[in-house]
Amino acid sequence: MSTRSGGVAGSLTARAWLAVGALVALVATAGSLTFSLGYGYIPCDLCWYQRILMYPLVVVLGVAAYEDRPGVYRTVLPLALGGTVVAGYHSVIQRTGSDVCGFGGGCTAIQWQLPGLGLSIPNLSLLAFLLILGSLVGALRLSTASTRTTTVSG
Repeated sequence: MSTRSGGVAGSLTARAWLAVGALVALVATAGSLTFSLGYGYIPCDLCWYQRILMYPLVVVLGVAAYEDRPGVYRTVLPLALGGTVVAGYHSVIQRTGSDVCGFGGGCTAIQWQLPGLGLSIPNLSLLAFLLILGSLVGALRLSTASTRTTTVSG
């Protein structure tokens, strides 16, 4: 009994979904370090919180992909959900120009935008956290479907 649906997303295994999440976290981490160390942008307080929540995901998801452990959601979910909330809040106050950062100020400054799309650094962070959550959902769906198939046929 196949648990795969059509398309590229349907052909991924749970391990591949975890690897996709690890890759997204790695790109986000490398990007944030490039902005601060390469271009000299100084991260605001909310950016630091997003980094604190993103950086461990590289290792956690990388090891989970290597060991094929979809149960890592217990560790990934709080980090990714927390990062999504912080990045979402940061994106909102940046777009509304609110002076209320609540974490020391400087959070509304737009230091860089993605050419063509106009996404700011917090917007990219939000996108990365959402992609990681999506990869986690993909891994979990296959894992639970595989468990049900094994239980029924075993």
